[in-house]
Amino acid sequence: MPRFFNFTKMSARIENMFRDEAVMVAIAGNGGPGCSSFHREKYVNRGGPSGGDGGAGGNVILVADVNENSLYKISRDYHARATNGQPGGSNNCSGSNGETIVVKVPVGTQVFDFDRDNCLADLAEEGQQLIVAAGGKGGRGNARFATATRQAPTHFEEGTSGEERKLRLELKLVADVGLLGLPNAGKSTLMNCVTASKARVADYPFTTLDPSLGIIDMQDFGQPIVIADIPGIIEGAAEGKGLGVQFLRHVERTKILLHLVDCSELASDEPLEAYNTIRAEIAAHSSELASRPTLVVASKVENEEAAEKAAGFFGAIGKDVFCISAVKGDGLPQLKRKLQEMRNADLIDDSRG
Repeated sequence: MPRFFNFTKMSARIENMFRDEAVMVAIAGNGGPGCSSFHREKYVNRGGPSGGDGGAGGNVILVADVNENSLYKISRDYHARATNGQPGGSNNCSGSNGETIVVKVPVGTQVFDFDRDNCLADLAEEGQQLIVAAGGKGGRGNARFATATRQAPTHFEEGTSGEERKLRLELKLVADVGLLGLPNAGKSTLMNCVTASKARVADYPFTTLDPSLGIIDMQDFGQPIVIADIPGIIEGAAEGKGLGVQFLRHVERTKILLHLVDCSELASDEPLEAYNTIRAEIAAHSSELASRPTLVVASKVENEEAAEKAAGFFGAIGKDVFCISAVKGDGLPQLKRKLQEMRNADLIDDSRG
């Protein structure tokens, strides 16, 4: 049975900290040596060679697990070491294999060789596995070398060494919808209203410092929708300003982009300017991402002045007016249905492709 990697015990507060990058060292077990022995038993003449084979070394395996949401634990204690295979024994007894180490990582983890920087695997599905360090082979005992012309060999093999590999892990969240907008566009408030998440909300920028996932319960509308709240993006994010590309990459796996634009009278930026800033940063980061299905929504529309502002904004970009007020709950049922329609259309396109 594989043994799960025992990370250093940490407090619940630390375990919840988000990390989307980590470096780990995977050390597989060495193969056990074979045995050189001869069978000796009363009344049995010339028992012959009876040395057993050594056991194989344990592997180190990464497994994508939906219950993991951060690489923090790996970043804290990043040596995963499997055990060695046991030596072979007399009477043709083989040594036991070393224990395999299974390291759980979040779904969406990409695995890179640290030195070559090539991608070894993209663990984008639940249960997907990758052997990152293979255990050494057990050595053969002297019984394996017996032939008709060499009936009493004393030769045996040492086991081979297990692999040791340094890895770089990079997490990209897997979600149906990626939530975009300038700081204070109302993303966290919307997440709190349509999911069970408890995102931090305050009246200053960058209250969201880490990407987070939430699930929209569609009830009678269809299957639940997974939505990712991405920290606020500012001008120059694609070049590393603000929170930079560290979090822009988390929208790469989303099927739909939900772009919130603050249309309240207290907004620090004009809606069109705010919209163009986000679109420019997305395009600078990835042209393919910029072409992804996008739903533009005016947020914080809680009075006539905000509604007029939103109407002028949607007229300028040539899109249908779509307004919500997460605090009041206005427009949220319509938003859920629209996201469901867009996701269903995306699934149909995927099946045709």
